[in-house]
Amino acid sequence: MIPITVHGVATAYPPYCLRQDEVMAKASEVFGHRAELMQRMAKSYGNAGVRTRNSCVPLEWYQQPHGWAERAQLFEDNALALLTEAGTRALTQAGVAPADVAATVTVSSTGIVTPSLDSLLQGPLGLSPTVQRLPVFGLGCAGGVIGMSRAAAIARSMPGKWVLFMCTELCGLTFRPSDDSKANIIGTTIFGDGAAAMLLRADGEQGLARIAAWGEHTWPGTREIMGWKIENDGLGVVFAQSIPNLVREKMRAATDAFLAGEGVAQEDLAGLIVHPGGEKVLAALEECYAAAPGALDDAREVLADHGNMSAVTVLAVFERALARGAKGKHLMAALGPGFSVGMALVDL
Repeated sequence: MIPITVHGVATAYPPYCLRQDEVMAKASEVFGHRAELMQRMAKSYGNAGVRTRNSCVPLEWYQQPHGWAERAQLFEDNALALLTEAGTRALTQAGVAPADVAATVTVSSTGIVTPSLDSLLQGPLGLSPTVQRLPVFGLGCAGGVIGMSRAAAIARSMPGKWVLFMCTELCGLTFRPSDDSKANIIGTTIFGDGAAAMLLRADGEQGLARIAAWGEHTWPGTREIMGWKIENDGLGVVFAQSIPNLVREKMRAATDAFLAGEGVAQEDLAGLIVHPGGEKVLAALEECYAAAPGALDDAREVLADHGNMSAVTVLAVFERALARGAKGKHLMAALGPGFSVGMALVDL
């Protein structure tokens, strides 16, 4: 079977850079009527592991109410700009002409556009009118790994053809000042905006990395763990406090079973490329994998610099691992709504 080779990886971020102290101050203004709650939540900003994150709108935008129409237009405009930037960088990195891309996979869960983002990107990216397109919605944070897996499966079905995987999440646009729930406030401690792109081909070449295998696991009866609620003025975030404990108790068994199916044991891995949902999730991952000190530094640095960008985040961690020269077999994993984990075995 011809290996799936990664030939280009790139990220893109919107222009507004928000410091954690600025976000906390603005949140205190927005939720001033819940002063006691904000006093209790203040430590969450310091413990989130986030220093800065990027936003497609200025900080002041979050103080006012916004409806579906405005959010949808902001999502479309900024998603297209970021995906065009990330996609162009990935193509340029690989030295591939846009017209040579045979298929695209585009993932997002923070906004809805019809026609879908991938069709709207054909012109800005210079893709062929005959490019085959797969838009994917609803994977949440797991979308970075699962979307990459779908792109790899398409590449395997058309050897020698270029497949462009793109992902964008504008998590900040989902913030609703009318929602003073703990989950919405926790979102303000970690959420950021960004985009990523990856160029794949089944060609057996060396490239930047190889995707050897992929899989996923969904735990039954866990729908309420993570996701969105549809509210009158936007998407309402769903976060369960049980996520770190679920990681500790359930995730290792799922990923060990996946690796065993590929004839690989945990001790055969050179490292982990994981989605940093937050500092508590990173601590739970370190515990369940008995990770050595510094083993999750790439994930922790992405979280610190850019926050939790949902599906985009693990791709930024992958890019960082490549940039520092990481080598060997790595487990790539991200948790998301379902409640699910997307997994891939990658060789850097």
